Amino acid sequence: MRKLNRKFFLIPDFSSLIQKMSARLIIQLAALLGGLTVAIGAFGAHGLRPMLEASGRFDTFETAVRYQFYHTLALLAVGVLAVARPELRDSLDTTAVLWLGGIFLFSGSLYLLCFTGVTKLGAVAPIGGLLLIAGWLRLLLAVGKL
Repeated sequence: MRKLNRKFFLIPDFSSLIQKMSARLIIQLAALLGGLTVAIGAFGAHGLRPMLEASGRFDTFETAVRYQFYHTLALLAVGVLAVARPELRDSLDTTAVLWLGGIFLFSGSLYLLCFTGVTKLGAVAPIGGLLLIAGWLRLLLAVGKL
């Protein structure tokens, strides 16, 4: 059977990213996302609230921030677990990449929906949600090895 030409179909190859993830990088990304999430949440709650309420998107914005924060904290825990249990690194790296992609697609599409009003962006959120769920399932399999 012939191998799929990823470049022809524009399918990203995440294997090199997954292989290069380290516990340190996971924790650093969690720290960066944590600070960014607090800033986004504060800006939305204070600076953007009137605009978000006028457009009826305040709850959507709040959901995006909430899910980003939940998964940022989970990402931090995965980084700490990777330090404590390096033998789980491959599984935990995959979990981290799934969650990062999920945060980007789920919360990112909701943020864009709030600011642009383009409702078609809401169709991207479920893909991000599936990545978040896949990350939790991957974590379940990883800790099954403990």
